[in-house]
Amino acid sequence: MRHLALRRAVIATCREMNRLGINQGRSGNVSVRVPEGFLITGSGIAYEAMEPRHVVEMDLDGGYRGEVLPSSEWRMHLDLMRTRADAQAVVHTHSTYATALACLRLGIPAFHYMVAVAGGPDIRCAEYATFGTEALSRAMLAAIEGRSACLLANHGAIVLGRSLEDALGRAVEVETLAKQYWIARTLGAPTVLDEAEMAVVLARFRSYGQHRQANDPHAIEMPVRRDQPRRANRRTTRAKPR
Repeated sequence: MRHLALRRAVIATCREMNRLGINQGRSGNVSVRVPEGFLITGSGIAYEAMEPRHVVEMDLDGGYRGEVLPSSEWRMHLDLMRTRADAQAVVHTHSTYATALACLRLGIPAFHYMVAVAGGPDIRCAEYATFGTEALSRAMLAAIEGRSACLLANHGAIVLGRSLEDALGRAVEVETLAKQYWIARTLGAPTVLDEAEMAVVLARFRSYGQHRQANDPHAIEMPVRRDQPRRANRRTTRAKPR
């Protein structure tokens, strides 16, 4: 069986989605890129019962290997893998608050600067289309353009990432933002950050975490490192002329 370690990682990601409460039962699906195409969860298989053979290998022309049918949402994963080099992994969930907003056909505006985690000044909601169809995939591609996440009308959320861990973390962030936005709307009209501020936030996100960039005017200010080893004072000794 090819890509055994990655197949197990896909299963672990699915189970973690349910454990974290961002997915329920057999809903949602996960994929990860491999040199020949991608691996994706099989259709209608409970995650707790899933084995490596239930993770289906697909190519980028829409073909699959083995006796297990791929997820009914394989086309969304395929189209992201074909059109987005940054889609190394894809996580689709039916998380509660993101789905509730999607059922109202609402995206998530810049009510909080962390909306930038999806790569833009907002998180869009795709137009509605029946699940498992090419029409849904087209709507998803339009909504996720220039972003790494979007909501799917009357359906759920989908995110992409540099790895399974990255995609899962972003799915959690999107659900957290959806919950915060929902709560804020019950108290009033949230203040939305303007485009200029979000442009600054997105620029600062480039230096977020351990990816600080020198000479970036929007980089997050770094404190002085106290244990930085000092460079030895090297002196060049020249030979005396004879």
